[in-house]
Amino acid sequence: MMRGYNVEYAGINEGSSPTGNKIKKISILPLIFLIFYEVSGGPFGVEDSVKAAGPLLALIGFLVFPFIWSVPEALITAEMGTMFPEDGGYVVWVSSALGPYWGFQQGWMKWLSGVIDNALYPVLFLDYLKSGIPALSEGYPRILAVLALTIALTYMNFRGMTIVGWVAVLLGVFSILPFVIMGLVSVPKIEPSRWLVMDLHTVDWNLYLNTLFWNLNYWDSISTLAGEVENPKKTLPKALFYALILVVVGYFFPLLVGIGAVPLQQELWTDGYFSEIAKIIGGVWLRWWIQAGAAMSNMGMFVTEMSSDSFQLLGMAERGMLPEFFAKRSRYGTPSIGILFSASGVILLSQLSFREIVAAENFLYCFGMILEFIAFVRLRIKYPAVARPYKIPVGTSGAVVMCVPPTILICIVLGLSSVRVMTVSIVAIVIGLVLQPFLKLIEKKRWIKFSTSANLPDLHNESLVY
Repeated sequence: MMRGYNVEYAGINEGSSPTGNKIKKISILPLIFLIFYEVSGGPFGVEDSVKAAGPLLALIGFLVFPFIWSVPEALITAEMGTMFPEDGGYVVWVSSALGPYWGFQQGWMKWLSGVIDNALYPVLFLDYLKSGIPALSEGYPRILAVLALTIALTYMNFRGMTIVGWVAVLLGVFSILPFVIMGLVSVPKIEPSRWLVMDLHTVDWNLYLNTLFWNLNYWDSISTLAGEVENPKKTLPKALFYALILVVVGYFFPLLVGIGAVPLQQELWTDGYFSEIAKIIGGVWLRWWIQAGAAMSNMGMFVTEMSSDSFQLLGMAERGMLPEFFAKRSRYGTPSIGILFSASGVILLSQLSFREIVAAENFLYCFGMILEFIAFVRLRIKYPAVARPYKIPVGTSGAVVMCVPPTILICIVLGLSSVRVMTVSIVAIVIGLVLQPFLKLIEKKRWIKFSTSANLPDLHNESLVY
């Protein structure tokens, strides 16, 4: 490869897409809210940070942690997502940097992590309803409700990304607005001294770090939909920037209001406590709105995660990593087989406990992120002249340094995993290591058809324009 020249992918242009011109692409506003739901969905779930570390560290955490983790991950996603504006996202990055074998491992770990993560949301949605409908607490009614909810939300994904995107906008506004109202109503009750409470001797660092990590990751997930975005080389970086502001403010502002307006009872700060704060500040009507917002937020996170997971499978099939039938689209442009496959995984995993789901998801996600950091740095070194529509303004050394803090955090999260979670996760990784050669054998024997799209960029292809 010649260095020092501006290199473009041959045959790739902004208008081309496997979906053709009939399928409407995702514009910037829906994309911002899709990213918002991939990462956050609102401040529901951040309460444990106050219980674990107290007000001051909770506030500092949601201001500082984004610079350690969210900003680097979002910047890498912007650079790599515009470098490879196609479905498949991080699978394509790792394949281009480390080869198709490791690209498959990335796809397996991130898809499994996403499906595990998505298994949470129907369960959490029902948890918000069970106080009013006790029958949903356990047994067959709960199982049937999870199944019905999964089918309904999966159908929404089947109908197209435009619908999913605008549903995300509506759900996002509905979920965020009550916290804005709560903030306005709380102004006379704010006591700034409550923000400064801290006791380092009682901090539960495990819960504190896991809460921050859980609420501020998955910025890379939107990359698997890059092929469905309108003008991704310009739209994706802008959407990531605005979504980053929305997520950080969406966490910090409610914490600031809730801590400052209500006398501190640290042990009460657990999931759902914001609804109690809303009742104290604004009354029962505001409490119900926030509870409804939390339930709707789980729906938003489900449909966006499902989109990301299913389009990842489509992208892998277009790269020849999975059987060709995964690349087939419905008349709405959606990956119907990928959606059904991901939905089946959600249903199978929905019986696991919340703690087991979160721990296993974090473990697999961390391994996938390590591969992404390696791919990002390796592509900077190996292909410095390849055109990057958005490029992080740092050199190779800066790229390496930028990946160090999040990598240290990953090591801490992995180190905090229980033996059981570690064992189950390693077994899942080993399955991926074996699955890829098995699929290659199937392809060689021609038992199932595999194919590679001719319109996709490939850094290992000689057809580069200098």
